[in-house]
Amino acid sequence: MLKVSDLNVCYGAIWAIHDVSFHVDKGEIVTLIGANGAGKTTIMQTISGLLKPKSGEAVFMDTDLFSTEAHNIPKMGLVQVPERRRIFANLSVLDNLLLGAYTRKDKSEIEEDLELVFTKFKRLRERKKQLAGTLSGGEQQMLAMGRALMTRPKLLLLDEPSMGLSPILVNEIFKTIQEINEDGVTILLVEQNAKKALSIANRAYVLETGRIVMEGSAKELLENDEVKKAYLGSV
Repeated sequence: MLKVSDLNVCYGAIWAIHDVSFHVDKGEIVTLIGANGAGKTTIMQTISGLLKPKSGEAVFMDTDLFSTEAHNIPKMGLVQVPERRRIFANLSVLDNLLLGAYTRKDKSEIEEDLELVFTKFKRLRERKKQLAGTLSGGEQQMLAMGRALMTRPKLLLLDEPSMGLSPILVNEIFKTIQEINEDGVTILLVEQNAKKALSIANRAYVLETGRIVMEGSAKELLENDEVKKAYLGSV
């Protein structure tokens, strides 16, 4: 579904991503794990069209992403839930969700999808008239994910969904990620909580200073001593 080849990204003179290649197959959960500053978010933003690569290729369902304007990428079914949620704080929960369907014209199906989001995230239904900026961190993450689902994504890019959340909410968010995947949405997950990410992923890539240094099944990497020592807090 997504193939990234020999990706290089620079911030001015700083080379952030070095010859990164990876793929995501339909139906998978694939995770990129690595420390802060490893380049995970840079990769996500480049795939989404928010950053321009120095070189490389990214193909989504036979379409070249780097020759596609950023605002057209979500229409293709590739949608990002950004780091730190990026909700519209001064709009209601309902208006935030409807903005996710901004490019859609199918009113009856939008209503159906809204009901599905409210079924998946019951707290959003209770707070649908509330200003989004007054929600808790966990509720804002639910809203950001719900807004993305309103686009009817084929591939969902999730950037640090557990950031700043309590352990109970982290478990709830990861359970929902699995449910979304079971509903037929392919997922590329960027996450600092490597243990949680590997526990739900099919495959994983380990990123260090802008390079992929290891890849394999999530089960293999969970049991790898180097990964345990660097990211899982055990040897």
